[in-house]
Amino acid sequence: MDIIIHSSFLPQNDPEAALAFYRDTLGFEVRNDVGYQGMRWITVGPPSQPGTNIVLFPPEASPGLTDDEKRTIAEMMAKGTFAMVVFATPDLAGTFERLQAHDADIVQEPTDQPYGVRDCAVRDPAGNLIRIQQMR
Repeated sequence: MDIIIHSSFLPQNDPEAALAFYRDTLGFEVRNDVGYQGMRWITVGPPSQPGTNIVLFPPEASPGLTDDEKRTIAEMMAKGTFAMVVFATPDLAGTFERLQAHDADIVQEPTDQPYGVRDCAVRDPAGNLIRIQQMR
């Protein structure tokens, strides 16, 4: 069996802020930007991985959600407890400097973790937790 990760989804509640963060701060390519009924889905990905995508989506567009569930998701996003992604880089120090220069919401500076990796943590504009590890 040959299965790859094609797309993963992260919620966003401000398309312009999400675009600025993933494109301008992280340096991801914008691969698609689709508007529909006043909402936007933005597909981004690292230039070195053309087949791996992150779709920044409006969570209110998820089918079958009740109003209570939508409120809960919005509350969890605001607290930064709804979604998370882990990236890796060969230059954690340089990446962290870039994050600081773009006024990213820093959660944790580069740290040697007890589980064997060095990483840092930031939140994207929607509150999603992003950990960035030093590649081994």
